Amino acid sequence: MRHLFTRRALLATAAAALATPALAQAKRPIGIIGAGNIGGTIGKLWIKAGHPVMFSSRNPDELKDMVAALGPLARAGTVAEAIRFGNALFIAVPYAALPQIGSDYRDALKGKVILDACNAVPTRDGDAITKEADTNGIGVTSQKYLAGTRLVRAFNTMGAAVFARQSNRAGAKLAIPIAGDDREAIQVAEELVRDAGFDPVLVGGLDSARKFQQRSPGVYGFQGTAAELRAKLGT
Repeated sequence: MRHLFTRRALLATAAAALATPALAQAKRPIGIIGAGNIGGTIGKLWIKAGHPVMFSSRNPDELKDMVAALGPLARAGTVAEAIRFGNALFIAVPYAALPQIGSDYRDALKGKVILDACNAVPTRDGDAITKEADTNGIGVTSQKYLAGTRLVRAFNTMGAAVFARQSNRAGAKLAIPIAGDDREAIQVAEELVRDAGFDPVLVGGLDSARKFQQRSPGVYGFQGTAAELRAKLGT
């Protein structure tokens, strides 16, 4: 009888585990480059959805308190460690840092799916790289500096407070425009946008990211549903 009871208990435990989504299917590990307002906020939303997340910094010790507060799915590391850790990456750094990051970690970044939320701000990043992004399109420019990555533009149109407040809102979810050239990377980005509590709207290839980059009229900063965003874009 004792053996029978033990067997039944084990089977019940296994069944409960399979019935729990977090245990039944492991979530994609994500490495975050830039643990500031945007990186920290979106990373927290992914942790809430069950993703293991590594936040990176030049000084990972500075992230210890944040990571401790987020629980066992959160960890801190260097940029190199976050790149190795992540099945997908999220980058949210000052735009002027992209050339150096792309150069320093070129080999490690090769082939990685990376969601790019960086915006070029002239007062912070300088006129030269801001003009390049505005003239050539920010998606194409980011891909140039993060050469070899499978890049998707996402989460660049609103501030951290909006993302924190609107995630998983009641009714139709807040739409997030995305753009990319790699079909599989786009699918990963769509998955991660949904897991963060939003509705992805594919605008087109990386060249079309100019339609929702900073200083683009109408779409940058727009807060609406997927249907409303598509109407705004005329798609």
